[in-house]
Amino acid sequence: MPRRALTLVASGFSRPMALGVLIVLMSMPGEAQYSKKTLVAHRGASAYAPEHTLVAYQLAIKQGADFVEQDLAVTKDGVLICLHDASLERTTNVEELFPGRVSTQTIEGKTRKAWLANDFTLAEIKTLDAGSWFDQKFAGERVPTFDEAIAVIRGKAGIFPELKTPEIYAGRDVKFEEMVAAALDKNGLRGPKADVKTPVILQTFGQPSARKLAQIKIGVPVVLLLGSAEGFATADAVKAWKGVVQGFGPAKQIVLKNPDFVKWAHAEGMTVTPYTFRASDPGTFKDVTAEMSHYLYTLGVDAVFTDNPDKFPRK
Repeated sequence: MPRRALTLVASGFSRPMALGVLIVLMSMPGEAQYSKKTLVAHRGASAYAPEHTLVAYQLAIKQGADFVEQDLAVTKDGVLICLHDASLERTTNVEELFPGRVSTQTIEGKTRKAWLANDFTLAEIKTLDAGSWFDQKFAGERVPTFDEAIAVIRGKAGIFPELKTPEIYAGRDVKFEEMVAAALDKNGLRGPKADVKTPVILQTFGQPSARKLAQIKIGVPVVLLLGSAEGFATADAVKAWKGVVQGFGPAKQIVLKNPDFVKWAHAEGMTVTPYTFRASDPGTFKDVTAEMSHYLYTLGVDAVFTDNPDKFPRK
């Protein structure tokens, strides 16, 4: 079969689909590739609204996202929530409401003081303001659960959940991969009766987590994200992941410095979805639309993660 372009993004199935390692899992095994270039709304329309809030997801859909991304964390009482960081202090007022709940954590190799989301119940997290840090007009926005995000996006776009910092749960009673599988089952998003209007792609920065997802037969495609080219500098290194993941999500500079990476992945039937494209930082390009266009139509990547869904260059 001829290779078709993978679409990993923040919108519905009727549209095209889009530091460590990222994995993307899509909703139908063997159908991880699509015919059009795909737009993934990175943390929602995060250039215009506070990341990982329902308003950011809704705006992403309005701006034409094919997929909406959710970073997933786990609360103390075992609920999946949408939160980019493992801890709460950057995007909420947790320090103000719970000043005594700080702890010392090692997150992504850095030891620091943090209000780890897994140390708080969902009820506690729901008291936090997740919008004011971005702009006062978003005061009162809450951290959504994964179920709430699905309810807002369902039928309008695909979902692109990331299993975020799985290593943070080492020694804790958290079976992250199984929890995600159960959530997809609960919402009818995998298996033979999966909702075709709400395709799923899973992603993770953890290579062990990616292998675990393959081991438990998650039933949705997987793409591995790369924060650096280390360990992926040859065609054979890329090929070694065939059958474990369905694509890669490299930092965009990896592709810019080595365009052959795209060829290597495509030769194995795997896709390439680089991150992150922002209007605030288009690099040497005229604007972010020109930057995304270069990656999509000159370098041949299949999809992109962007904070600016409204700037995506469709042809």
